[in-house]
Formats: sequence, structure tokens, C-alpha cells
Amino acid sequence: MDPFSNPFAPGAGSRPPELAGRDTILENARISCGRALKGRPARSMMLLGLRGTGKTVLLSEIGRIAESEGLLVSKVEAPERTTLANLLYPEMRKVARSLSNTEAAKQYAQRALSGLRNFAAVFKIEYGGLAFGVEPAPEAGLAESGDIQHDLPDLFGQIGRAAQAAGKGWLLLIDEVQYLSEKDLAGLIVALHRMSQDGLPVIFVGAGLPQVARLAGDAKSYAERLFSYPAVGALDSQAAGKAVKKPIIDEGASISEDGLHEIIDRTKGYPFFLQELASFAWNNAPGPEIDATDVVSSYDETVRSLDDGFFRVRLDRLTKAEVQFVNSMASLGDGPYQFSDIARAMGRDPRSLGPVRASIIFKGMIYSTDHGYLDFTVPLFADFIRRQNP
Repeated sequence: MDPFSNPFAPGAGSRPPELAGRDTILENARISCGRALKGRPARSMMLLGLRGTGKTVLLSEIGRIAESEGLLVSKVEAPERTTLANLLYPEMRKVARSLSNTEAAKQYAQRALSGLRNFAAVFKIEYGGLAFGVEPAPEAGLAESGDIQHDLPDLFGQIGRAAQAAGKGWLLLIDEVQYLSEKDLAGLIVALHRMSQDGLPVIFVGAGLPQVARLAGDAKSYAERLFSYPAVGALDSQAAGKAVKKPIIDEGASISEDGLHEIIDRTKGYPFFLQELASFAWNNAPGPEIDATDVVSSYDETVRSLDDGFFRVRLDRLTKAEVQFVNSMASLGDGPYQFSDIARAMGRDPRSLGPVRASIIFKGMIYSTDHGYLDFTVPLFADFIRRQNP
């Protein structure tokens, strides 16, 4: 079939042609945006899921919904070893400058910009290259303590009041929340809690690996009440079928029921893998219908593509000791894995493996599913490891 007409989008963070199975999450986000603009309490969200489940796609979609509702939107990704102050400063400055163009909001926006100068100074943020136009002079006492838990709520408050005066709202989207330090995560939670208490139109939607719920609770105990934590996992058979079938029909082609079931079964409903296998099946099928034979003949090519890209880049980030650790995990079958079993498989004392385990968790490759248990953050990663070590 014509590869130029292939509707599937297997790239990282690419929006699939049919965003199936996520209606509840998107509707709740839309309601939160609408409530914020009306001055009603609006609950922030933390999307939790493994790699390849579509969390980044959902963040982008929620951003589009928010913009259509009249909110200003900031989207950032938290890379490893970057402070929240450095991450948020350019976005807060951009939002404050935008709001300063509205006369009713100008006073609050100017105060926010003044506070941001203090903030940049105490957190040693390089901002000279970002300068544009005349900034207000720093205001003594505003966002200059050097403590993120004190300064960030002050800045969020000024931006929130400016947005409220302008009849707008501000949505902050942060991907890969698990990479924030506990101190930074606590500062973010405190700031959002203050916005909720003050009824200001500032909403947050974050996305991260499953351990983020525990990390947020460890940072601030009230985080479990501040956020909702929708799980973003594999699609059920109905949603997975719709995600594959509808784009094919929209292109004037078709897929047999056996072919559809073959795709769903082999990918276990994980969105990224669905897109990969459906894309290869489209390219390899003579058409105009994709059948089970086309899917089966495309599977090995799909696996090679995933092994060389999606899986390999993650394994390549690990040291030799860390590779040995994950190899031992995969040798035990499919997880979750008891830590003591991993140590036994390696012939090691569990206490000696603590630093290795912590490093792999920090790199986002594994996570703690329960006390004493670990699993991979990438679906089907154990299968990949076993393919490398037949």
C-alpha cells in the first residue's frame, strides 16, 4: 500500500491519527480549564504510566484544549539534573510579559516580572540573552529568599492574579516529572497548593513514571489530595481496535478482523507499539485490505526496528554493572521482580546492589512497584533483553 498515505505515527510524542481510549482524561482536563476560568476550584493532574503509553501526546492534546478555552499554556520537559528554577524561569517570564499587555493585568504582571529578576539573581539563572525590552526594577522582598518553596508561590501568585485580571488562566505542563529533585517537587506542590487555596486560575498537568505518585507524597503529604492521578496504560481491545481500524478506513482501505486481532495481541495494546506494527503492516500489505498474513510478516521487521531504536537507546545508557542487573531481572521471566531474587540470580548480597539499583531507577529504567519489588518502566523490555541474550 502507498507509504505516502500511511496514516500511522510511530514517532516519539507524535500524535496518533486516532487518540482512542483517553476520552475521560481529556474531558476532565477540559473541565478543569473551564472551572479555572470561572474562578472555581480546579484540580491539577499527574498522568502516570510506563514509556510508550502516550503521556507526552496527552500533555500536548491537553495544551491544545486549554488554548482553545482561553488559557495561556507553558510546556516543558524536566531533564535529568536540571533545576526547576532554570526550567520555569523562561516560561514564567514569557507568560508575565504576555499578560502585561492587558491593562487590567499590567500591575500584577509587572510585579511578576520584577520578582523574576530577583528570582533569576538568587538562583543564578542566566537570563541576559533572553532580555527583550525594558524590565521593571527588582522589588525588595519578592521572590528573593533563594528557597524554592517560598519564592515559587510568590511568582505563581502574581502571575495567577494577572491572569485572573485579564480573564485568562495559565496551564503549566511538565513532562518527565520523576526527574525533579524532591526539593523542587516540594516547591512546585507548595506553589500549586497556594493557587488552589487562593482560587487563582493556575492549573498544572504533569506526566511521569508510576513512581511519581509516591515521590509527590514523599515531598508533601497533601499531594495525594491536591492532584488526581489518572493511569495511562495499555489500551483495552476496543480502544486499541479503534486506534488501528479508523485511520485505515479514513484512508479508504480496510483491515480484516483477524489482522486487527493480530496487531492488538502482539502489541498487548501499548499505543507506541500499535503504531509501529500497524505502520509496517500498512507499508508491506499489497492492499487494499490488511490481513493477518500481512501483520505476521511485518512483525519481525517491527521488532528489529524497536530493538534498534526504542529499546536500544535505553539500554545504551546503562553501565556494565547496570546491564548485568537488568539482564538478571529479565532472566527471571516477566515482572514485577523481588529484589532478593535479582540479587540471588546475580550471586550477590542485596545490600551491595543498593547503589546500582538506585542509579537505574534514577535513569528511569526501572521503578519500585511495591516494597522490595521492581519492574521495567518500558513495556516488553524484558522480551528485548532476552532477545539480546538468547
